[in-house]
Amino acid sequence: QLVESGGGLVQAGGSLRLSCTASGPAFNTYTMSWFRQASGKERQFVAGMDWTNGNIYYGDSVKGRFTVSRDNRKNTLYLQMFFLEPEDTAAYFCAGGRSGDIRNAASYIHWGQGTRVTVSS
Repeated sequence: QLVESGGGLVQAGGSLRLSCTASGPAFNTYTMSWFRQASGKERQFVAGMDWTNGNIYYGDSVKGRFTVSRDNRKNTLYLQMFFLEPEDTAAYFCAGGRSGDIRNAASYIHWGQGTRVTVSS
């Protein structure tokens, strides 16, 4: 089970940190990622950490502004978001998977319920 927290309302240019806590064993053997979905749009890859090689990936629209990290001792994935823009407004989901294209939502078998981020202009 994955549970996200940390969403909220923030002004443009502000920052937020999202957390995703996993229950169950073997958290460190999952590729963990963040996706987001704005109203009326498809789910979009934001950032992810590949457990097989430690590589980190970011979506083009968040590079240089967002940072993904994980604490395997706490079974928690983080997304630190800086310089937020109104276009970042969406529901943010964390996801866990074992294989496949890290940027493809279909690769993930575990999903959280989402946390809402709203950025005002």
